[in-house]
Amino acid sequence: MERNHFTGLRIPSATYRLQFNGGFGFSAAADTLPYLQELGITDVYAAPFFKAKAGSTHGYDIVDHNVINPEVGFEEDFDLYIRRISELGMGQILDIVPNHMCLESRDNRWWMDVLENGPGSIYNNFFDIEWYPVKHELMNKVLLPILGDQYGAILENQELQLGFEQGSFHLHYWEHRFPLVPQTYSSILSHRLEILAGILSSEHPDYEELLSILTALEHLPSYTERDRHKVAERCREKEIIKRRLDRLYRESPRVREHIDGNVTIFNGEKAVPGSFDLLEKLLRDQVYRISHWRVATEEINYRRFFDINSLGAIRMELQEVFSETHRFLFSLIREGKVTGLRVDHADGLYNPSEYFRNLQSGCFLQLCLKAVQGEEPVQEEQVMRDYYKEVLGMDPKFKPFYIVGEKILTKGEKLPEDWPIFSDTGYGFANLVNALFIDNRNAKAVDAIYSRFTKTRMNFQDVAYEKKKLVMQSSMASEINTLGHHLNTISEKNRHTRDFTLNSLVKALVEVIAFFPVYRTYINSFDVAERDRQYIEYAVLKAKRKNPATNVSIFEFIRDVLMLRFPESIDSHQRREWLDFTMRFQQLTGPVMAKGVEDTAFYVYNRLVSLNEVGGNPERFGITIEAFHGQNIERSKARPHSMLATSTHDTKRSEDVRARIDVLSEIPELWREAVVRWSRFNRKSKVVVEGQAAPDRNEEYLLYQTLLGAWPLDPEKDPGLESFRLRIRTYMLKALREAKVNTSWISPNVLYEDAVLLFVDTILTERAGNQFMGDFGRFQQLSSLCGMYNSLSMTLLKITSPGVPDFYQGTEIWDLSLVDPDNRGQVDYARRKTMLAEIKKQEVRRGQLALVGDLLERWREGGIKLYLLYKALNFRRSSRELFRGGKYLSIEVKGSRHENLCAFERCAGEETVVVLAPRFFVGLTDGGRRPPLGSETWGDTSLVLPFDVPGSIYRNVFTGQEHVVREGEGKPVLPVGEVLSAFPVALLARSGSGRQDC
Repeated sequence: MERNHFTGLRIPSATYRLQFNGGFGFSAAADTLPYLQELGITDVYAAPFFKAKAGSTHGYDIVDHNVINPEVGFEEDFDLYIRRISELGMGQILDIVPNHMCLESRDNRWWMDVLENGPGSIYNNFFDIEWYPVKHELMNKVLLPILGDQYGAILENQELQLGFEQGSFHLHYWEHRFPLVPQTYSSILSHRLEILAGILSSEHPDYEELLSILTALEHLPSYTERDRHKVAERCREKEIIKRRLDRLYRESPRVREHIDGNVTIFNGEKAVPGSFDLLEKLLRDQVYRISHWRVATEEINYRRFFDINSLGAIRMELQEVFSETHRFLFSLIREGKVTGLRVDHADGLYNPSEYFRNLQSGCFLQLCLKAVQGEEPVQEEQVMRDYYKEVLGMDPKFKPFYIVGEKILTKGEKLPEDWPIFSDTGYGFANLVNALFIDNRNAKAVDAIYSRFTKTRMNFQDVAYEKKKLVMQSSMASEINTLGHHLNTISEKNRHTRDFTLNSLVKALVEVIAFFPVYRTYINSFDVAERDRQYIEYAVLKAKRKNPATNVSIFEFIRDVLMLRFPESIDSHQRREWLDFTMRFQQLTGPVMAKGVEDTAFYVYNRLVSLNEVGGNPERFGITIEAFHGQNIERSKARPHSMLATSTHDTKRSEDVRARIDVLSEIPELWREAVVRWSRFNRKSKVVVEGQAAPDRNEEYLLYQTLLGAWPLDPEKDPGLESFRLRIRTYMLKALREAKVNTSWISPNVLYEDAVLLFVDTILTERAGNQFMGDFGRFQQLSSLCGMYNSLSMTLLKITSPGVPDFYQGTEIWDLSLVDPDNRGQVDYARRKTMLAEIKKQEVRRGQLALVGDLLERWREGGIKLYLLYKALNFRRSSRELFRGGKYLSIEVKGSRHENLCAFERCAGEETVVVLAPRFFVGLTDGGRRPPLGSETWGDTSLVLPFDVPGSIYRNVFTGQEHVVREGEGKPVLPVGEVLSAFPVALLARSGSGRQDC
């Protein structure tokens, strides 16, 4: 890592992602840290560990930004964990969630306050709520789509229950508990009041106190009141009333009987519909409207994270929200407990660049305060912020804290230059390095196999367009309608656009978003960047061509609004209105892209599913070695400290699964024969549902690739075939619903799903007459073997390419996991620690050559990958300057196998390292019959080292062998067969001097 002594900036050398949850907390992490440090990891990359919804497995459903999640550990556990990080000289990058919070927890006190006080809540502005929505009945209310059935049925089934505790009335729905508007307590307390008066008498102190409480409730400011003095009064007085009511309830048996009896009456009587009228009227008077979960599709009036009802967006663009959500985080940074940040879903923010500037400014302040080791001088905070902005103005690249942002870039797109962060989170590299192992010479052959098998001819862009439209018409129709109404309001203010109907505007918006080529634009002022103009022009042009029957002026109006091409007569208020619309439009295009493409089209277009990765482009069938070098060179110049990933918690398939599926690109004919054969074997296992064979041909094609990628290394051993079958069932069910072709999450076709799951069970059961199992088992041996070699090369490339290599938990040995939740299980660190200890022991006892031979022989155990990480990462850490700022030079490969080898060098001063990463191993192994080693494999292939001299010596970090540079055709060369004689990849460190400056 690199540290700037003034600001405390720490650049990691290598990061390792830990998923914190109830099954893996701070204590377990503290025990794991020495192993990670020994492996060569310098910085922990921690999943969110602020308080999340009870039972959260990932931490993204945060309910309190200023408290440690008690399920992960308590203060003493956290302190031990932090102390261990410090003792080992490690850092910690923390994943933070600025875009949204979990709404389905009573622990989210901000949201509970909004539900109790509505627009008059002190936290009203924290959430992005449309208080004046399209549906008039929801004015000053918020829709809560949580019910599992229609509202009336749920109500009369007594699943909605009124409750009372500690002076407050609440509504319960299973694990949910919602507060009631305090004024509506009156309808409960006053019910049967005359009976209570008859029992106590009107002069009784308890009765008088109850009447006084009713009077106080009557005088509370309305929940629609927004005057800050009235809001403060309401906030204060309602709590006083609750305390009075609680005391009266505890001290007066008669009042207690009265309240308890009324609660029972309000909760109704089953089979007596009229008995629920009181509760229904009470619920109508609340700030929220509880509904069936399907209603969210069209009527939800708070901005969500994608289409997830339980995750509500917060307004990070407001200073009060930013300050409150980052208060605890900044204290951790000031105390040195957090040394870097990963920002989740930056595209969801109203103004990402402003957010990142505020974040860097806040971090800079904490680092300065830490440097002077004083108490936080509140009066100096604004001075520090102004100073940061001044420095940033002089040097836009000034980044005092290591921050990376989750950002998915499409082809040709670059990270916005005005984001003061170091990089995205590595999705781009994951797709880049994977593409290197796909043989693009066979693209047409693989296309033909897919088309013939599925009996369809798909174009990915067409699939993406249709699925984005499907998402907007189904799960995100409410957001589209809301945006359309905002646009309609704008159109009504100009005589030239007032005749555009709401319906035509909504339809045109859908078309423009469906054709949007990137996740979003970043317009945040009246000065629109040329990059953003081009994206908007492209989308509008495509939409116009696709819809020749639609009035072109509607599309041109949308274009003008998005590009802020104002009419001359427009006033400043309307200009801000246009800008606000554009910025809200930008917040929507990203979720539509994510849901329509990543979570739908990627499950429909199954040509080669190793390409269907977050941030990937399934159309792009592999890349050349030259293109890979070009991307590395560009990164080394523009963002040398970028995070490099191959597996993450978001990936659809682990790196090792993709590495296996990539092999199919090398053997199209064998693959064609196999899938045709397997389809014939399994034809009788299909069930016809409503005239449709299940699975359909496209789903079956996906299933075979999935089995190939995830097939157990040893199906007979634990966890065994039964566990594997359950994993595949879970995956296929998710894949079917995500594709939204024959079933979906919103409208599950249970009969069809059951038929597909039965198909999975049938073909994956060892039984007489099942030809598939044996045949598949034999076929997968080649992809497993060559996939292993692919993975070793990918791993080495990640460690040595410009940037910061990141490792997802558990992937240091073979990890054959699929999309979540499959990739979020617990990691067996005891096994990994034992394996590493044994590797180190055998390295000392037997030497590197003997060890690597043994590890290659037993490659299925995964020790070979662990060894590569251990040696390469520790070498990288010991040569940090070389990898931090060293030059990147591609190396010319000559000879018959030049297309099979990616080679480059990193050099800084006199220090040089050469990297050899082979690819296309089917040919190198002669169809899996021999290891890809030695001159028998590589023949006349050699590396040309123009800056070196004959006689120079390079030591192989993995084998310990030394290789001497020779002269070949008047140039310094290294024979590849010699370098790769004992290990399938190489990391060569140059010894001595005499080399020319690189």
